[in-house]
Amino acid sequence: MEMADEAFGVQLPPHSRALKQERAVRSRKVILTAAAQAFAAKGYPAVTILDVAEAAGMTKGAVYFHYENKDALALAVTEQFYGRIGEIAETVEELALPPLGSVAELLLRTATAFRDETVIQAGARLQLERQMIGVRLPLPYEAYTRLIASWLARDREAGTGDDLPAPETLATVLVSAFFGAQHISWVLDDRADLVERTTDLVRTIIPSAEKDMGRCPSAPRPR
Repeated sequence: MEMADEAFGVQLPPHSRALKQERAVRSRKVILTAAAQAFAAKGYPAVTILDVAEAAGMTKGAVYFHYENKDALALAVTEQFYGRIGEIAETVEELALPPLGSVAELLLRTATAFRDETVIQAGARLQLERQMIGVRLPLPYEAYTRLIASWLARDREAGTGDDLPAPETLATVLVSAFFGAQHISWVLDDRADLVERTTDLVRTIIPSAEKDMGRCPSAPRPR
């Protein structure tokens, strides 16, 4: 366990302090990976600090040194979840797809992450269990919805989305439908069919996106 030597009057040289900081960062990463695995598999109520410590190969004291309690771990994992969602959104923006293509690609990449990435699975489960957690978690999917609404607004400004509902309304419907679909896919098929469900969702709710989905790297290709 990393201890703050300075608290005992020991002045560490700069390179030693840097090494201790690096070790602390690595330790927190290991702890959060273990916590995400535990939350995703068991849910917040069933997870204990001992579960996390054993999965991380540490003592309970080492976990408590970095995180005050299980609530702090849940908050940290949820923040990682939203950080990862933000990274996915950035990769989609870099593609410079047409607006509806961007919406489709974001949802498809998010579906893939839900299927494959533990921190995403953990974050989603913690959002469902937020009433059981003793700290305030970020409100669900606000930035995600705003981003989709901004792309839908661009489509309308280009004169191609006039037949669609208002961007904010449609974005809310899409996000609600997607996160409902991922929950159903999780319960029924451990999210194995989530990309296909998401493809059907986009085609059904915004059929005009079909012409742009051919440019989406994540869209399933016809067999």
